[in-house]
Amino acid sequence: MDHFELRDGVLHAEELAVSAIAAEVGTPFYCYSTATLARHARVMQDALAGLEAPMIAFAVKANPNVAVLRVLARAGLGADVVSEGEMRRALAAGIPPSQIVFSGVGKTDAELRAALAAGIFQINVEGEEELRRLSHIAHSIGLVADIALRVNPDVDAGTHAKISTGKAENKFGISLDRVPALYAEAAGLPGVNPVGIAAHIGSQLFDLAPLEAAYGKMGALVAQLRAAGLAVSRVDLGGGLGIPYDPKLPWPPSPAEYGAMVQRATAGWDVRLMFEPGRLIAGNAGILVARVVTMKRGATRTFAVLDAAMNDLIRPTLYGVYHDIRAVEPTGERMVATIVGPVCETGDMFAEDREMDVVETGGLVALMTAGAYGATMAGTYNSRPLLPEVLVDGDRFAVVRERQTLDDLIGLDRIPDWLQGDA
Repeated sequence: MDHFELRDGVLHAEELAVSAIAAEVGTPFYCYSTATLARHARVMQDALAGLEAPMIAFAVKANPNVAVLRVLARAGLGADVVSEGEMRRALAAGIPPSQIVFSGVGKTDAELRAALAAGIFQINVEGEEELRRLSHIAHSIGLVADIALRVNPDVDAGTHAKISTGKAENKFGISLDRVPALYAEAAGLPGVNPVGIAAHIGSQLFDLAPLEAAYGKMGALVAQLRAAGLAVSRVDLGGGLGIPYDPKLPWPPSPAEYGAMVQRATAGWDVRLMFEPGRLIAGNAGILVARVVTMKRGATRTFAVLDAAMNDLIRPTLYGVYHDIRAVEPTGERMVATIVGPVCETGDMFAEDREMDVVETGGLVALMTAGAYGATMAGTYNSRPLLPEVLVDGDRFAVVRERQTLDDLIGLDRIPDWLQGDA
């Protein structure tokens, strides 16, 4: 469920007409719903309520806007981060260090030092070299880091290849058979305190079976480590539960169904469980609002050219995925059109030959389910400035990230001394 719905013939974000926000902010822009973010956090918390003190750490990579993170912090969520920048955003949003987990496959020495200095809850270690670097760094400054070893359970998540992270050929985690020896090594190293294991097999899963299979391997590993006399008090089960993008397709398992599976799969583990939902919390809480620049009749199809482009929302180009596209003020009439942006790439396409609301030049459209992996993945290709982001709360809104200007964008470039002067 989200809080974007038609009222009196106009799409609203909570209590505000999207067209009214567009008139003030301009297009294109991202729009997030506070009520939807808070509701999704609560639904996840309710789904896991039967567990003993579960930790829900929002995957900041899904939507790192500090205002969004503040909403989630107030809802009681922590943060899963994969860079120093994401960690700083989480801290700036008011998420305490005791609720921050640092994941990520390529942590630099500087990032490890920053995580240690911040005193975060846990660092998920990705390999032997990272473990030894972290031990050396922490010991050299007199600190001890709680760590979990990230396991690669070699489970096919059955999702898009580019967001699958738990197969043997993926770059993430440590092979299952190598974990016991490395965990034992970690127990004897200075500066680190191994407290558990972690796994994340992929994103946008529509089937609980791969997750349950991975959890089965994790449970066996917990028992193996304990049998070797090693302490295990935490297990990070990652995230990845899918959300509905295409309203015509079957829905993914609900958080409640997921929670019931987790309880069944982890019974008797006697650990604190941790979770890293991202898309599940933020995806349906955001839309991308754009204006139709022109309607173009080609030889074989009709194009609606938007002022938003692949640099603003790259998921359709990168993954070939579906986003529902709606007219902000629908007439009830339908058409078939190919929805594209102005970027100089044929791949700059949001939908191909899509049956949808009739739109005309100057009309507004909303690309739905854009709250996760939208603005965070945007770029400035074709020298297009980054978009503003808006947060709605009931009948009020605020711009929570300003629109980048062309002067801002070009001002980042520098001409070296030897090229100064007339061209």
